[in-house]
Amino acid sequence: MSFDRTLILEAKGVLDVCRSGGLRLATAESCTGGLVAAVITSIAGCSSVFERGFVTYSNEAKTELLGVPAALIAEHGAVSEPVARAMAEGALLRSHADIAVSVTGIAGPDGGSGEKPVGLVHFACARRDNPTEHVRMQYGQRERHEIMRASVLQAFTMIRRQASQGSALA
Repeated sequence: MSFDRTLILEAKGVLDVCRSGGLRLATAESCTGGLVAAVITSIAGCSSVFERGFVTYSNEAKTELLGVPAALIAEHGAVSEPVARAMAEGALLRSHADIAVSVTGIAGPDGGSGEKPVGLVHFACARRDNPTEHVRMQYGQRERHEIMRASVLQAFTMIRRQASQGSALA
């Protein structure tokens, strides 16, 4: 599978910054269905950085694989800040990674509501011994593949930011 030049360059940047810091990476993906991991693993040599990826499309998968409390999903919905944070933090707990990014949203074209429209995506990026970062993006009524691509780029931005911050305990 091939990805466009921008995605590949951004993924290489993620790998470089993680490699230079000796950091391992995990992903926890819902609406991107593993696309963040797929772009990263399309690059030779990624195994020195990429530790594992969780594709947790269903609520049950979020609970079973990442430890996201079912009550949290029931209270806030899968597409929410608390669930995105729990996904990233769960990926860290269930891996040997130093940084984990999560993506949960509504890529469309269906499934949106007035409160949570198509194009709404929540991201979280957790790093061991650092606060978890959250970003909420509203990409609007775009094509599904455009929302997914934009989400991958946002995830890469967050990983690079966390990787370049250093440990809070250092």
